[in-house]
Amino acid sequence: MAGVQIPPELSRPVGPRADVAAFELLSQALVGITTQSLEALHGAVTVSQFRLLRVLDGLGRVPSSTLATALTTAASSVTRLVDKLVDGGFVARGSDASSRSIVTVEVTAAGHAVVRDVLERRQALLRAVLDAMEPAERDQAAIAAVRFAHLAGDALAAGANGVGAL
Repeated sequence: MAGVQIPPELSRPVGPRADVAAFELLSQALVGITTQSLEALHGAVTVSQFRLLRVLDGLGRVPSSTLATALTTAASSVTRLVDKLVDGGFVARGSDASSRSIVTVEVTAAGHAVVRDVLERRQALLRAVLDAMEPAERDQAAIAAVRFAHLAGDALAAGANGVGAL
């Protein structure tokens, strides 16, 4: 074994294919745009709190357990996040008419405004990047993005409605 030499190409980790690396770069850019869109709130809510607001905004008034399931998060974690959002006036608690033991949560007008403002800011940031592209390039990018999202299937659904909803 002492005379065996490891070829140089095997002595370092293999990087991703060029197309995979390009999409990793794209995902970093999109996360950066999402982060910048949240910065418009000047710290009013954290990323985790926004994620909860965004999901709850889509669900409407639901029991806390339903929200925890949608976020694939422990009920105790949702309770802590909701406590902070209630204190900020972004979420309201209530009870279910059929069972007072069921705690419900819903987004307030202030919470709806936060979601709207962040999404509007994100769209403006995306438009700025897309407007810097040539029209044909922008059209090709849009077609590729839709095709990629379609092929991603379950990953898209999880990102839009679940853990990654931002």
